[in-house]
Amino acid sequence: MAAVLTSALTVRPLTPRLGAEISGVDLSGELTDDAFRALYQAFLRYEVLLFPPHDLPPARQVAFGRRFGELQVHVMNQYHADGHPELYRLSNIDERGKPTGRHPDKGTLAWHTDGSWQRVTGQATLIYGEVMPDRGGETHFCDMYGAYERLDEAWKARIANLRAVHNLDFSRNRRHGEDPLTDAQRLAKPPVDHPVVRTHPETGRKCLYLGDHAEYIVGMPYDEGRALIEALNALAVHPDLTYEHRWTARQLLVWDNRCVMHRATAFDTAKQPRVIRRCTVLGEIPA
Repeated sequence: MAAVLTSALTVRPLTPRLGAEISGVDLSGELTDDAFRALYQAFLRYEVLLFPPHDLPPARQVAFGRRFGELQVHVMNQYHADGHPELYRLSNIDERGKPTGRHPDKGTLAWHTDGSWQRVTGQATLIYGEVMPDRGGETHFCDMYGAYERLDEAWKARIANLRAVHNLDFSRNRRHGEDPLTDAQRLAKPPVDHPVVRTHPETGRKCLYLGDHAEYIVGMPYDEGRALIEALNALAVHPDLTYEHRWTARQLLVWDNRCVMHRATAFDTAKQPRVIRRCTVLGEIPA
């Protein structure tokens, strides 16, 4: 059932626990402060927000993202888009608009959270679907509050004080057999460690904080730490705490990286075009 947030803005939950569709918002211009405050409260409550199809030029996406905070300029500048270093485009089409058969970033197919590979991590991510395939290429989300809450007490005690090292070189080069990072990019973003259990800075709720960028556990033998990370990443995903989004072109998704993991699903890169435009808002150092 839809709820009214302001006189024009309404929210319709997408699942009982995660995600909401927002209507009555015109992103082609500046939102009033009251409208954005209501929108931000929905962002904290539902973790994933979906906006119906509409035109969102690159400059407007950047401007909307800045309402949430400072925007990340991604170290992998080969993906920068439309003259805006804050935007990051993933595309499998060539200059003629034809599919190339090459996936732009296979690392996105694994569960992860944006920006966990840097000291100041990602707060929100805003993805706009420019071109979407008829089949596949979905985006799935899982609730990391619920993932933590459903761990038994033995697991919670085991991981309470652990820290994981997150490493972009691991998740993008070594783990998936890709090589998108240059030596300079690798040096610019060295590995960083974060708590395995973090407290959301605005809601005060605890959640798991791992995903595919997490490589090993501080103070633990490498293989043992890898096994623990893999086990927790698997335990984190519950069908009733997951939202699986099938795209329609020109939709916008916004989500909270501090309490959500996400992944893309595979699609036929030789026959189906898929182009998304993304920006990530910087948050804080996890605690």
